[in-house]
Amino acid sequence: MRNPVLPVSDPPLSGENDASDGKGVGDDRLFKGSAMTKRGAYAALSYMACAVMLVLFNKAALSSYQFPCVNVITLFQMVSSTFFLYSLRRKKIISFAAADSFSGSVNGSAFVPLKTLLHTLPLSIAYLMYMLASMASVRGVNVPMYTTLRRTTVAFTMVIEYMLTGQRYTRSIIGSVGVIIFGAFFAGARDLSFDFYGYGVVFLANITTAVYLATIARIGKSSGLNSFGLMWCNGIICGPILMIWTFMSGDLEKTISFPYLFSPGFMVVLLCSCVLAFFLNYSIFLNTTLNSALTQTICGNMKDLFTVGLGWMVFGGLPFDLMNVIGQLLGFLGSGLYAYYKIIGK
Repeated sequence: MRNPVLPVSDPPLSGENDASDGKGVGDDRLFKGSAMTKRGAYAALSYMACAVMLVLFNKAALSSYQFPCVNVITLFQMVSSTFFLYSLRRKKIISFAAADSFSGSVNGSAFVPLKTLLHTLPLSIAYLMYMLASMASVRGVNVPMYTTLRRTTVAFTMVIEYMLTGQRYTRSIIGSVGVIIFGAFFAGARDLSFDFYGYGVVFLANITTAVYLATIARIGKSSGLNSFGLMWCNGIICGPILMIWTFMSGDLEKTISFPYLFSPGFMVVLLCSCVLAFFLNYSIFLNTTLNSALTQTICGNMKDLFTVGLGWMVFGGLPFDLMNVIGQLLGFLGSGLYAYYKIIGK
């Protein structure tokens, strides 16, 4: 019997979420918050730490070293994550199935059944779109404005969750989200470096992020896979697609001719980016399944304060502006209010 060492999130069985006290209980659950567990808090903090560092390393590779191929970095991250998962699963440190539900059919050569792999296809497509759009959005704008525009993802997430699952929220949660969005627009009101294309790519990343997180919550519970299993399916499905895309677009050829490809500094940045991407993807799955898609999005906003500060110090790109600072603080205040209401279950 396998005994996974690393924490995983096992999706609940289909009957666990069914109401037992009558027909009205299911509707009440759509409005009432649920208090965040200690395990859920650890998952949220792990995500925020990984996300801050990954944004900075990706920015260093794309801007400081002027690496021209976003897709290649995404491919490196995906291949590295798949290799890490294969090694951990091969050594039986982790399991891919929730509660080992596939223990009778899983062998050394087939970690996940083909039927389950096909079941996760929509999630893999959403993941690929999310990764590509997120990587491209980092290049288009400076780090402070990137995090400011990305903060509006909460609105997209609430809409997508309502469309896919009918999820509704209390007035306290909606109010805290409103503070976040107001702070984002207030912070960017006097940004003189407006770039229509760059801003458009960031908003596209917001939409793909919302779809991806909502799909995790939807398919993750019905596939019988835990966080590692979902990550494995993403790599198996998306890896070959991204490899073909980078080859056809000429990105692989550009990478080979990149002058800093074997530079020690660039290789360290790329290695750190790949390692952080693995832990980030894992923490995203864990946080979303343990908490919710909206909580995952709010965690992204809470870590923005640190990303903005480090981005200003390391990369610059935006002069000090009082409105921007106030807007950032408003966004952080809204995220803090959401966390408070989530903790108390209101």
